[in-house]
Amino acid sequence: MPQGDQPLLHQRGISLFFPAYNEEANVAVTIDKSLAVVEPLGCEYEIIVVDDGSKDRTSEVVSSYVRRNQHVVLQKHLKNQGYGGALQTGFLSCRYGLIFFSDCDLQFNLSELIGFIDVMEKDPTLDAVIGYRIRRVDSVIRKINAWGWNLWARLLFDLKFKDIDCAFKLLKKEVLEQIAIESTGALVSLELLAKIRNGGYRILEIGVHHYPRKEGRPTGAKLSVIFRAFYESFKLYGKIKSSKPKTT
Repeated sequence: MPQGDQPLLHQRGISLFFPAYNEEANVAVTIDKSLAVVEPLGCEYEIIVVDDGSKDRTSEVVSSYVRRNQHVVLQKHLKNQGYGGALQTGFLSCRYGLIFFSDCDLQFNLSELIGFIDVMEKDPTLDAVIGYRIRRVDSVIRKINAWGWNLWARLLFDLKFKDIDCAFKLLKKEVLEQIAIESTGALVSLELLAKIRNGGYRILEIGVHHYPRKEGRPTGAKLSVIFRAFYESFKLYGKIKSSKPKTT
């Protein structure tokens, strides 16, 4: 079959990556579930775990997979660089034309990635398919923080998405190659979507299911992290405002 007649996935291949910080209890299951999703697709693929300076055995667990499976890759930060820093490393490490990322906390059903791929196959003009949590299973304080953050993104950046920080996103590699992600902290998802949208690229948001975290502790809800994200959003606004979109 000529290359041009092959489905989008088989033309491009897919890279899955997962930022991880102290996810020793979850990372093996994350890798197993990822393999169960992508192996049957019959395309080129890789599964990357970015260990963001974990103090537990996260890297050791991933390394045991790397030795047994050529499709599994470990990227390790010697010191914690923050969620945005882990995403930057993940984006730079991906080799294939479709890039998917999620978290290692097992709060998503990775098989829902298939639906995202199908949507992009049916409409190849889409540049990003991003998830929103249909029914978010988190603490009240985290839900309040998320509501305020999504409202802030709408007011300041006109980003009319339901769930900016949902860690379930499928992107085309060339889109990421055209934007520069600078945030190392909690601002990163807002920055990513703002710059993709500002570049004139097409984004579709669809619902995904969300499940309780069973192992490990969530990070990112500290007041210092939240205040820093709001502060950095003003600087990002200035950069976005002064830049011109690639298309009108």
